[in-house]
Amino acid sequence: MTKESEEAYFNATQNARVVRAAEQYYRLMYRGSTQSWNLRDRHMFDTLQQVIEAKGSDAKVVIWTHNSHIGNASATEMGWQGQFNIGELCRTAYGEQAVLIGFGTHAGNVAAADNWDSPMKIKQIVPSRADSFERIFHETQLPCALIELRNPQHSEVREQLTQTRLERAIGVIYRPESEYYSHYFKASLAEQFDAYVWFDETTAVTPLPSARPQGVPDTYPFGV
Repeated sequence: MTKESEEAYFNATQNARVVRAAEQYYRLMYRGSTQSWNLRDRHMFDTLQQVIEAKGSDAKVVIWTHNSHIGNASATEMGWQGQFNIGELCRTAYGEQAVLIGFGTHAGNVAAADNWDSPMKIKQIVPSRADSFERIFHETQLPCALIELRNPQHSEVREQLTQTRLERAIGVIYRPESEYYSHYFKASLAEQFDAYVWFDETTAVTPLPSARPQGVPDTYPFGV
């Protein structure tokens, strides 16, 4: 089998797995959010393992996803309520070889929607709450920073960030009018992440062109 045919076979197999997982996911959506969330992140982790297997045991993989997926769920309120995520599964499977990196901000603007399938808007972020991790970073007056929480030199900072506080999660949806209930949850940030990237004021991402090149499948460049 040529390299090109191996790649095509892998893509076809992954697309079939996505279809099967989607069918299970939409069935579980009617039973409860915990089951559907866990199935979704289990599928993410299974996909990661399949990519590593296809590329070889020495492969290095970067996963770009929201904090609520990549941080270790067992150190958060969602984990305490029975949900897990790809970050926790990676920590369990790969130990210290997995590096979980979170992002945070105090204010600025973000590209998000009011609801699923709603149009994207540029929204102003409400300044962080006084009882949140984000406010701790804001009060340092650092415009941006990278904190390596594994580094023994940062043990004092780690101690401060281990205590349970509120943390904000902004994803596809952002609802400033109900932010406390919609976007804040309790967590131990130092147990959730191995490193944390801070921007005191953030700006919305610039979308890439989404037009599909003529003649390619509807699913380009992704599967079903």
